[in-house]
This record gives sequence, structure tokens and C-alpha cells, in this order.
Amino acid sequence: MAGHDGGIKTYRLTAPVQPDDLAGLELGGVVYLDGLIYTGREGVYRRLLDQGETPPVDLAGISNVNFHCSPAAAIDDDGTFRVGAVTATASFRFAKWLPQWFRQTGCRVIIGKGGMSERDYREIFVPAGAVYLTTVGYGTGALLGRGIQAVEGVHWLDELGIAQAIWVLRVKEFGPLLVESDLAGNSLFERHNRRIDSHIESLYDGLKPPALRRFGETDDKTDELI
Repeated sequence: MAGHDGGIKTYRLTAPVQPDDLAGLELGGVVYLDGLIYTGREGVYRRLLDQGETPPVDLAGISNVNFHCSPAAAIDDDGTFRVGAVTATASFRFAKWLPQWFRQTGCRVIIGKGGMSERDYREIFVPAGAVYLTTVGYGTGALLGRGIQAVEGVHWLDELGIAQAIWVLRVKEFGPLLVESDLAGNSLFERHNRRIDSHIESLYDGLKPPALRRFGETDDKTDELI
């Protein structure tokens, strides 16, 4: 379901997401998720993909949304887990595992922080029919935590610890998340980087020459200043 909020397109999706849901996403749109998602990062990737261990749970049967994060979890008096906040982690570090991960789990959405390269999107995400959603800035962990209704399961907690374990989370209106990549492999961040780079030289127009040139001051960004 898509809508508009002050000119920004918003989407309300249910996980597991469907191909048509992803096909309708536009770069820069804001996504809110309902349903089941799971966490998994390098500790999980190493055990499953590098070491060939048997998954502790049928991830493909749970969801196709993988969140790269570190949850702030607590154990209540009745022994159940509660996640009050979730902090996304940088996903570019995990690119080498994603081709196999997509094939093995059927994952179609990666949520994380900072995005990945446009090359990764086109060579890894596009063949898998997957997209990348990024969290919005820093300090939004508690905001995202409000969207977590329940912890449906925790796997490999003793082996990997809180940050690296697989957490299966039931979420409602989980977000906001930005559409960083689309099914064509385009990147929101790279699109804006190119736009900024194309005008950056004009920022130097009309400036006086560096006053401390003899000490190495320069306005040439290709020079190394020591």
C-alpha cells in the first residue's frame, strides 16, 4: 500500500514481502513494515555459509526480510525477551556473503545502515530481485523499537551473543525506513552523490587564493596536504 506524506511517497508493506511490493518502491520513499522479520549478520553468515552449519530455524519459511542490526534486549520476569531498541549496523561489510545468502534463504529485503555500492546492488541484488532499505540517521533505535510487538524466537544466543544471534521479530508499522535501492539496482545515495559532485567545483568560484599556500594550504582537492 502506497501513499503520500508531504510530497514523500510512503509504503506500508507486510513481511514476507511480495515481488509486486518491491516493484512499486521508488528511491527515497519511506517504508513501514508489518509482519515477521529476522536479524542476521556476520556471525550468522559465517556459521551458515562459511562453515556449512544447519540453520537453527527455517528462515525462508519465516520471512524474506533480513535486518542487519544489534538489538537492545532484556529478559522479563516470565523469561520472555523484550527488545526496546534496535540499532542498525553498516551492511557493506557483508556484501561477500549476500549472493549465497539470497540463493539459500530467498531473502528479498535487506535492512541496514549506510547502504552499499551501486555495483553491489546491480551485481548482487538485481539478480536476486532484492532491495535495500536504510534506517534514517542515527539515534533512531528507540523509534524503531516501538514498532517491535514481540520476540517470536531467538536462535544461537549462547553461541553468538545478543548482537549476533538470530532474532525473529513481529513488527507493526516498523520504520521509517528509506528506499535506498530499487529492483533496477539504482542507489538513492549514489544518485545524490553524483548530483553534488557535479556542482562541487562551483563552490570555489570567486574565492581568493589560499593565504597560507606556502605552508601547503590548497583548494585543489586532488592535492595531499601534510
